[in-house]
Amino acid sequence: MKLIELAKELNVSAEAIKQFIQDFELELVECISTNFEVKKDFEKFARENIDFLRLYEKDLDKTKTVEQIAETINQPKEKVVEAIKESDPNIFDNGFFKSSISSYGIDNKLGGNYQFVYDYFGHKTSLQKRDFIGYRDLFFYISSVLEPFLNPQQIKDWGINKPAGIILYGPPGSGKIFWANKIAEIIGYQFKEVKKYYMGTSFVDGNETNFNDFLLTIMKEDKVLMFLDDFDEIMMARKAETNVASCNLETQELILHYIGKFEQEDLLMIGSAKSVAEIDEEILAPGRFDVMIPVFPPNHEERSEIILYAMTKNLEKDSFLFKILRNNKADKVPFWHEVSSQMKAFSNTMLIDFTQSLKKRIKNQYQRTKNEKLSIDQNLLNRALRDAAGKLTEEYLDQNANFLRDVIINNFDQFQYRVQSLKAELDAYKVVEEPRRAIGFHHNGEGEDDSIG
Repeated sequence: MKLIELAKELNVSAEAIKQFIQDFELELVECISTNFEVKKDFEKFARENIDFLRLYEKDLDKTKTVEQIAETINQPKEKVVEAIKESDPNIFDNGFFKSSISSYGIDNKLGGNYQFVYDYFGHKTSLQKRDFIGYRDLFFYISSVLEPFLNPQQIKDWGINKPAGIILYGPPGSGKIFWANKIAEIIGYQFKEVKKYYMGTSFVDGNETNFNDFLLTIMKEDKVLMFLDDFDEIMMARKAETNVASCNLETQELILHYIGKFEQEDLLMIGSAKSVAEIDEEILAPGRFDVMIPVFPPNHEERSEIILYAMTKNLEKDSFLFKILRNNKADKVPFWHEVSSQMKAFSNTMLIDFTQSLKKRIKNQYQRTKNEKLSIDQNLLNRALRDAAGKLTEEYLDQNANFLRDVIINNFDQFQYRVQSLKAELDAYKVVEEPRRAIGFHHNGEGEDDSIG
């Protein structure tokens, strides 16, 4: 059964159910599949607790004061204020909170007893079996963007058409190509990457071909997601001070020429960009690439889980590394929290670099000592951390700062908490002295210091 079908049957909106999953931090893999098939445990929970879900939705839809929230959940007003500040939601001028704030979600943060929820989802799903780690907010935001693909009735009922073009934007290594593949999986399209040599004129099997030929061929195929990397560079606005390559100008013109036909040909184009600020306004016009999705570096909790996932991926339970991890309790997420807290603004790529370095260092130490009970101590962690921090350059941090500016302009309402969290992590790298330029960030952990940030 699809989520939208369950929601209709229970007379509870799909949006309220999605928000419930986020508020109670349920693992997506335990609730729904990538194509929004409801899992058996979640379907059982929803049917048996329909009264609570309707109460949850009614509360979610109401504007309410701090006093009203505190009364609803029987929690002290001061604690409610503190919990709300953590997510920094918008507030109306009259002191009422917007309807996206759930009293029960706040109560859950404050330790309210919702054991009846966790009785269904109490078992921890193996990291190895998850489609992805964390990012519930991004997954559900993307699903709302893709709703016209998943529910064709939207076009008939509301006139909401499928997007022809989507821009995934974020700093390097944040996982944009992963999410492009995930989008293809969600809507059932085949993923095809536009290689650089497709642009301009080239020869394939001795025959001359160009980007126009490539686009025409793709449009004849059934349900294709076309992925174009370096979208911000290729689609850069023409200015006197910038020199846009001729092949990029040709690519822009061809995409603008054909994009009006993308929807009817079941073609979706996704561009990957570090920033959207310099993209030509014609490209961003309604009906073109007017959907922008920010891809953030992982937060503290996600970093811990990604590290554990990468450390244990493909390991046999009786392998040397797994035994060493288990002896150090490093086969559980909490072990990695401390080192994760030192990885402020690290990209997914940097986390993988860290795990590769740490694995090699553990292996080298084991080969010297033949001791399966060797300690994964601070010295080992710090050395691997220094290796991974090599990509944490001023340029990378500036790219994150520029990304934040883009998000504040284009997607702030949907990702307030992530904006606040990433800004705090970037601020940790600011030098105390006067910076070279207003937005300059610097890495504090240079030289022989074992700490990061």
